[in-house]
Amino acid sequence: MNKAILLEKRPVGLPQLSDFKFVSNEIETITEGELLLKTTYVSVDPYLRGRMNDVKSYIPPFELHKPISSGIIAEVIDSKNTAFKKGDFVSGMLEWKEFQKSNGEGLIKADASKAPMSTYLGVLGLTGLTAYLGLTEIGKPKKGETVVVSGAAGAVGSIVGQIAKLNGCKVIGIAGSDEKVAMLKSDLGFDEAINYNTTKNMAAAIKKVAPDGVDIYFDNVGGPISDAVLLNINQFARFIICGAISIYNNTELPKSISVQPFLIRNSALMQGFIVFNYAEKYPEAIKQLSQWLAEGKLSYTETIVEGFDAIPQAFLDLFEGKNKGKMLVKI
Repeated sequence: MNKAILLEKRPVGLPQLSDFKFVSNEIETITEGELLLKTTYVSVDPYLRGRMNDVKSYIPPFELHKPISSGIIAEVIDSKNTAFKKGDFVSGMLEWKEFQKSNGEGLIKADASKAPMSTYLGVLGLTGLTAYLGLTEIGKPKKGETVVVSGAAGAVGSIVGQIAKLNGCKVIGIAGSDEKVAMLKSDLGFDEAINYNTTKNMAAAIKKVAPDGVDIYFDNVGGPISDAVLLNINQFARFIICGAISIYNNTELPKSISVQPFLIRNSALMQGFIVFNYAEKYPEAIKQLSQWLAEGKLSYTETIVEGFDAIPQAFLDLFEGKNKGKMLVKI
């Protein structure tokens, strides 16, 4: 039998385990041109929360009573498709199922001899692409500039900070625990880090570690933390709006300071960022990320939980900050 995880109800506020439903069906039979996949790693990501709402966005919402999908690494266990053979590993946007068939469209082969399999969902996957392309295409970092990263101990933020350092920038990370702050500085090379949970005045704390102001802000969280950064920006600062996990579960529109005066007086840029908009640049980005990884210039952190049944809880744990780096479920 084949387990799958469906979206049973659209969450109101913070998702609950009861919003998901496990079902079992027979494993599908493949026909000519298809392959049968066995899931080995599942990526759980904050942006999936937005797809659980029935609202217009850059990507269609999940349908009720149908499987959820995300980035997945899978093993080819049977193939009638000439492009793939039994034993290959592939990555792609696939459904939360133990087994599933595919026509091969959108799948990319993952080579364990070149990098650990999990990296194809992390630093060499959409996570790394988001960090690299967001920072370089919108932030355009210059040597000597100051970069602030919120959600810095998360999957994307932890990579952004390292890329900024490789570009000669001063990097300040914002995270939610002393353990994460220590990791950013000791393991990932951040110059400074701030624990927002123990800091009463974020604007003052940012000013203290960035006395010359902030040139680039890579925003993964939104909310009051981003307001505090806004109070410290320099002329021609660039805001890369990648995520807003702090408000994903809000049931009312959040209240925030007006950004327009700060952007006007500083001639600053604030731009929303979706990695899919830069698909034509994926090959050059992956080439650079792979080179840095092979040279030991880029580190990655993963939080891996085990078992297909653990997928929904792993997703919920993102909103409590229980992950360091990329959150993955190993099947």
